[in-house]
Amino acid sequence: MSDPETLGVYAQQADKYARMTHDANTADPILHAFAQCLPEGGHVLDLGCGPGDSAAKMAANGFRVTATDAVAEMVELASKHDGVTAKQATFDDISGTDIYDGIWANFSLLHASKSDMPRHLAALSQALKPGGVLHIALKTGTGERRDKIGRHYSYYTQDELTGLLGAAGLKVQDVVTGSGTGLDGSISEWMAIRAHD
Repeated sequence: MSDPETLGVYAQQADKYARMTHDANTADPILHAFAQCLPEGGHVLDLGCGPGDSAAKMAANGFRVTATDAVAEMVELASKHDGVTAKQATFDDISGTDIYDGIWANFSLLHASKSDMPRHLAALSQALKPGGVLHIALKTGTGERRDKIGRHYSYYTQDELTGLLGAAGLKVQDVVTGSGTGLDGSISEWMAIRAHD
């Protein structure tokens, strides 16, 4: 994700976002279910890690965690967590084959343009080890647009996302839906899908 306006919003509101996500991540059953699918001590990529709360929880549970974010301020916050290796990178920087036991893409790829999503998912699928697990959470809906504070979003239906995952060679294991309040104060519907290689 390289949309300057979106990156700028996160850079300016990094501390506020960190407080908001820390409260939301206190007990995350979706993260717990994802972790249960991983081998002991497995290598996890937290893609678009934000302030690193999820990465920190996985590291605390014995996983080797690589965390990436396109925003330097987020990488700095994530790097403060014990056991988390954080680096600045965009979705386009993900490459390699059979590297990760799991990839946690929690409300990050929703900032990628819809035209770029197939190649991002293909790169993530390739980066997963055989049998590896991908978690992806996005806002549900259709089209692309900016929110009230200027962030670019791409919205997907469940069928649309399932189709994209299948085209990337990933098989859907589980789907969870819900709603929540975002950084801009709006309530949005979302879905979280766990798929495997």
